[in-house]
Amino acid sequence: MEKTNYLSDKFSWIFVIFPTFFIIIGLVFFTYPSPKFIENLSTIPLFIGLGFLFIGFVIKKEFFGSKLKIIGWFLFAFYWATRINTLYFAEQQDFVNALLCIIGIYILFYFAYHEWFSIKRNENIKSLNWIAGASSISGLIYFIIELTPLAIILIEIVAAQSGYLLNIFTNGVSIDGRYILYELAYIRIIFACTAIQSMVIFIGMILPLKNVENKRKIYGLLITVIPIYFLNLIRNAGITYLIGSNITDFYTAHNIIGKGGSLFALIILLFIVVKIVPEVFDEIISLTNLPKRGGPIEKQIKKLFGVKK
Repeated sequence: MEKTNYLSDKFSWIFVIFPTFFIIIGLVFFTYPSPKFIENLSTIPLFIGLGFLFIGFVIKKEFFGSKLKIIGWFLFAFYWATRINTLYFAEQQDFVNALLCIIGIYILFYFAYHEWFSIKRNENIKSLNWIAGASSISGLIYFIIELTPLAIILIEIVAAQSGYLLNIFTNGVSIDGRYILYELAYIRIIFACTAIQSMVIFIGMILPLKNVENKRKIYGLLITVIPIYFLNLIRNAGITYLIGSNITDFYTAHNIIGKGGSLFALIILLFIVVKIVPEVFDEIISLTNLPKRGGPIEKQIKKLFGVKK
């Protein structure tokens, strides 16, 4: 028994070694800008990983589902490892985005580790299944839109509606495809300006809840997705007005006022959705309690730092 536990403890460190290995590969071999065929190749593990996560989420055989989700988390994490340099250099050396990506890779492997630990202990942790469903649903929606012509269609719709909204309050606004022109401002709307990321997060959190009736799910989606969409139009219009009127520069308008306002709105919407669908909060809290399961990695870390309990 002691030998079996020893081997299991050693095997568990794969979930620490592999993400580190993936990150090194991503930094060394997936430079920015990457050739187009490399970018296309990186979407293969992305969609296969999301597919495995989704199948693992819906399948009724829990033991087999956990195995599929482990593979899914591995492949999904590998995709993000290929994006570290892009997140850093494409955003004017944005160290925060790159660091968050690296941390996220370890978090994805941590979910995989607890799926493996659940197989060992013959347990079913519902929050692990929920996060697999949330990640796969939101990821599939987001990337199917981003990597297809749907992205351009959505961008141009958002640009047109943002410009129209601004034109209600002032004159001289014109739209040219994805560009909004107003006085001194010549704003290009990109995919991130559509707020699709925020919308799919709430969709992903709400839809996988298996013990919540559809009526409350619909209410939860209505009070999040629709407000996010319209608030984003206000955000785009406001940024254009501030820059065009020479009230402030792009950095202040976009990164401080725009992003700050968006974060505040998302926090408010999260509080509202938790009131309607409190199960979302339960799942999140359950995930934060994963370290308390006392897995082999947690035990060895405690031993390393001299923590007895």
